[in-house]
Amino acid sequence: MPDSSFIEILKRTSYNMEELSTNEYLRGIVLNLPSTPGIYQYLNKEGVIIYVGKAKNLKRRVYSYFSKEHQSAKTRILVSKIADIRYIVVNTEEDALLLENNLIKKYKPRYNVLLKDDKSYPSICVSNEYFPRVFKTRQIIRNGSTYYGPYSHIPSMQAVLDLIKKLYPHLSSGTNPRKHSSGEIQCLPGIPHQELQRSMYRDAISR
Repeated sequence: MPDSSFIEILKRTSYNMEELSTNEYLRGIVLNLPSTPGIYQYLNKEGVIIYVGKAKNLKRRVYSYFSKEHQSAKTRILVSKIADIRYIVVNTEEDALLLENNLIKKYKPRYNVLLKDDKSYPSICVSNEYFPRVFKTRQIIRNGSTYYGPYSHIPSMQAVLDLIKKLYPHLSSGTNPRKHSSGEIQCLPGIPHQELQRSMYRDAISR
């Protein structure tokens, strides 16, 4: 019967062979990555996504994880946990930003610290209220409101909001429904009935 030291040597040898096999597998993936914009996903040995990242050049970005010693302890631990790599090619770097954002929110990978909460790219919200408001937000609330976005290019979003304000100056952009509901009534003089005012207000929103 083999003694305990011999069994321990066998275990370590098996572990080293498995690690070598994983490294060769990952090396093959990295060498065949395209040099295009996209997102990459790192998976652990259980097949769970543990990190999502974006890249202007997928091959260069992913290769950087395995080609040097990282100062960050978190990054070193992350790399040691990688057992598989998946990637999605997109047309532009902006597309990669948006896709990264959506995938992080969907999978909530353990090693992602940025964009993990909802404080990411803003969207335009048309609120589900008696007098709907139009405003920018970074928080998606499932209450029947309509959202447009997210916008990775903030000036573009602001241009849309400015255009809405110019075309429909009576629409509220505030965050206090009661305060702005009464305010909008004053912006529609000569119409005494509140329901009629609301109807006109919602008609402007629907356009």
